[in-house]
Amino acid sequence: MKDKLSFLPKLALVLFCLISLTYIAIIGQSLLAPLLFSFLMAILMLPVANFLEKKLSFKRSLSTISAVILMIAVVAGVIYFFGNQLSDLWKDWPLLEKKGTESFDELNHWVNKNFGVTIPAPGNYIKDSKDKALATSAAIVGTTLSTVSSTFLFLGFTLLFTFFILNYRRVLFTFLTAVFKEEHKEKVSEIVRQIQYIIKKYIIGLFLQMFIVSVLLISILSILGVKYAILLGLIGGIFNVVPYLGIFFALLVSCLVTFATAGAAKVLFVLVAFVAVHAVDGNILMPLVVGSKVKINALFAFIGIVVGEMIWGISGMFLCIPYLAMLKIIFDRVDTLKPWGILMGEEHKPDKKKRVYRITKKIKLEEKD
Repeated sequence: MKDKLSFLPKLALVLFCLISLTYIAIIGQSLLAPLLFSFLMAILMLPVANFLEKKLSFKRSLSTISAVILMIAVVAGVIYFFGNQLSDLWKDWPLLEKKGTESFDELNHWVNKNFGVTIPAPGNYIKDSKDKALATSAAIVGTTLSTVSSTFLFLGFTLLFTFFILNYRRVLFTFLTAVFKEEHKEKVSEIVRQIQYIIKKYIIGLFLQMFIVSVLLISILSILGVKYAILLGLIGGIFNVVPYLGIFFALLVSCLVTFATAGAAKVLFVLVAFVAVHAVDGNILMPLVVGSKVKINALFAFIGIVVGEMIWGISGMFLCIPYLAMLKIIFDRVDTLKPWGILMGEEHKPDKKKRVYRITKKIKLEEKD
């Protein structure tokens, strides 16, 4: 049957749906953000729950609770480790501020000597804004308490949603297959299984990529003698999940801390180290551990990050890339949506050979599809 709608009504309908979905996403942030994050965590913890249920004969609810408890333990360990690192940084903050002022004075003297230019001291800006900060202290305290409460609310919702998604995973799967017509049931089931498999591999690949980048940065920063190398390396690895903007933010923080603790000379080495690690990550790690099937091109990745930040802030920036990858998987497997999958992906090169990195005679790493 031919579609009776012309181009303009179709366009109006699509725009109306996009505006409606965006509005729903904005007003439902406190509910939808943890729900979408929980869905990713549920996919990641699904093998653990299946193992406990099938191999150890755990009941569904017990296997789900055990998987969620394991997730809580890992998250708590990461938060505890970050807390210790940040507490050390907070204790040394007066010393950092003093060293930062001395380094700035040395840099200002060098610039003035060689170029005849004087850089305004940052202390003047701090002094000018001191009264304003004190006047708005009540608002700052209120914002801080609101942020902390929102964070705990987000974590609480995430744990609950992860438990429910894992516990009722077969009900959700049956619902997805029952929504469509009977003749499409087999294809829908196949798409759901493929999405589950590829997204699981994608998330595991992202965590592996995050781990390797963190180890590389920690090792290089430790060799350079940068203080808080572990904390800065972890920040670089975690924020590397957000393409382009994440590594820039981590580099900015690392350069500021290095400038305050080791002077301006070592900042250049930190800059070179981050650029080198980012090059290795983009050209070797990403193709090896993540692959190209779910790789989003730079244009759509950047648009997704900007839109995600506009709608949900930092959480939107982290969530946009996995869900864009999920949309690309769906688009690639639905005939009418394949052009969108091509638009979101990288340029296809059919004659391109996969790169192989041989570690030993028996161990080799091959680029993923």
